[in-house]
Amino acid sequence: MKKFCILLTIFISCFAVMLTACGNKNENKLRVSEVTHSVFYAPLYVAINNGYFKEEGLEIELTNAGGSDTVMSSLTSNSADIGLMGPESVIYVRNNGMKNAPKIFAQLTACDGSYLIGRSSDENNTSFEWSSLKGKYIIAGRKGGMPAMTLKYILEKNYNLTTGKSFDEGVDTVLDTDIAFNLTGPTFVGGTGDYVTMFDPVATQTVQDSQYVNVAALGDEVKDVPYTCFVANQSYLNKNSDKIDKFMRALKKGYDFLMQATDDQIVNALKKSFSDTEDELIISSVKSYIEIGAYADSFVLKESSWNTLHKIIDNAGELKANVNYADAVDISFASKLY
Repeated sequence: MKKFCILLTIFISCFAVMLTACGNKNENKLRVSEVTHSVFYAPLYVAINNGYFKEEGLEIELTNAGGSDTVMSSLTSNSADIGLMGPESVIYVRNNGMKNAPKIFAQLTACDGSYLIGRSSDENNTSFEWSSLKGKYIIAGRKGGMPAMTLKYILEKNYNLTTGKSFDEGVDTVLDTDIAFNLTGPTFVGGTGDYVTMFDPVATQTVQDSQYVNVAALGDEVKDVPYTCFVANQSYLNKNSDKIDKFMRALKKGYDFLMQATDDQIVNALKKSFSDTEDELIISSVKSYIEIGAYADSFVLKESSWNTLHKIIDNAGELKANVNYADAVDISFASKLY
C-alpha cells in the first residue's frame, strides 16, 4: 500500500509538471533564426522594436545563426520556426534530394547588400572602376554563399574578368572563398587581400579608419535578386497560416515605417538592435540601402527574380539542376499584402 501511495504521488507530481509545462508554452511565439545581424534586415528589427509583432499578438525569439547553412539546419531540426537566409540554401537542399524541403514564403531584400572595401593606399581606389580589379585579391565570403557568387557574376558577366583561386594562367582576379564569414573583416584588416566584401554597419565602421575606403555597392551592379528571404517548413506553413499572416502584416508595417522615417525615427526604431553602433552609422546605413533598392518593395518573390538567382548560382558552378519556382516558393502569404 505504501509503494502504491508513493507511485501515485510521483504520478500526480509528474502529471502536474506536464500540465504546468503545457500551460507555460507560448503558442504565439515565433522562433526566427537569422543568417547574420545587419541593418540590411532593418524592416524586421523595426517591426520588433516598434511593437508591430506584439500588436499582432506575436512574440519573436530572434537568434543569430551565423550562416545560411546553419539557419537551414535549424529549420530541418525544428529548432526554429522561420529562417531569414539566402534562398540559395533552398536550392542546395533540393538539389541534394531533400524531400519536403523548406519553402520560401517572403522576400526581404532585392539585391546584394554588401560593399566592396579596399585600401586607401591603392591608387586605383581614388577613382574606382571595376575593371581595375584585374590582378587583385578579394576576400569574397564563403564558397557557395550569395556574396561570393554575386561578386563572381558581376566580375565575369559585367566586366569580362576571369576569377579563380590563384593567379594561374587565365585568372584575372582571385576570389578567396575559404575564410569563414565572421572572419573576413578581421582577416582583411589584418593585412590579407586587396579588397573584402562587407555588410553595413560593419562596412561603414571599417572605413571610418582612413586606411580603408568603400569603393562600390554590389547591389548597384545586379538588381532584382531575391538576396535574403524568409523560409519555413511546408508543414509549419500549413499548420500555422494565421501566425504567418500576422508575421507578414507586422513585417509590412516595419517596411512602411522605414521608407518614410525621419533620421530620429530611424535611430529610435533600430538602436535597440544595434546598441553599440553610433546613431550616424545607423542612419547612413539605412539610407544607403534604401538608395540602392536593397529593401524589397514587395515581399512577393517573382519568378523572374528566381530565374536570375539560378543564373548567379549556375555561373558559380554550384547549381546541379534548376529548381522549379512553384516547388520552392509559396507566395500565398505575401500576396495578401498587395
